[in-house]
Amino acid sequence: MANHIKVELRQTGNATSEASIRHHKVLIDRPTAKGGDDQGPMGGELFLAAIGGCFMSNLLAAIKTREANVSAVHTEVTGTLVDAPTRFECVEVSVSAEYSDPDLFAKLVEIAERGCIMVNTLRGKLDLTVRIVTPV
Repeated sequence: MANHIKVELRQTGNATSEASIRHHKVLIDRPTAKGGDDQGPMGGELFLAAIGGCFMSNLLAAIKTREANVSAVHTEVTGTLVDAPTRFECVEVSVSAEYSDPDLFAKLVEIAERGCIMVNTLRGKLDLTVRIVTPV
């Protein structure tokens, strides 16, 4: 039997919808410059947030499970758009943190990457890169 994740959406405005995710509500809209009311992020922005959130939750779980000395984890997800039709050509996940063991952190990032539903779904379908960067 397959496992499922279900999200329900309903229209709440001219270009706005409300997503119901378990007991959470998220408004999705377009910027005013694109005919929306800017009541929430666009679907593409939520797509990038889903990639980053999935990756981060797996990374934080890996850190906690191993009681690793890692803190101040920061992830930035950047999607590059192309036209005809408009879509993401590539996505880059950049992760930084404070840590004393670079090899351990690299291993934790690898574990998070392998455990992330979003990364696993997109790998081979979209140019998706995960890289460790120096904290700013």
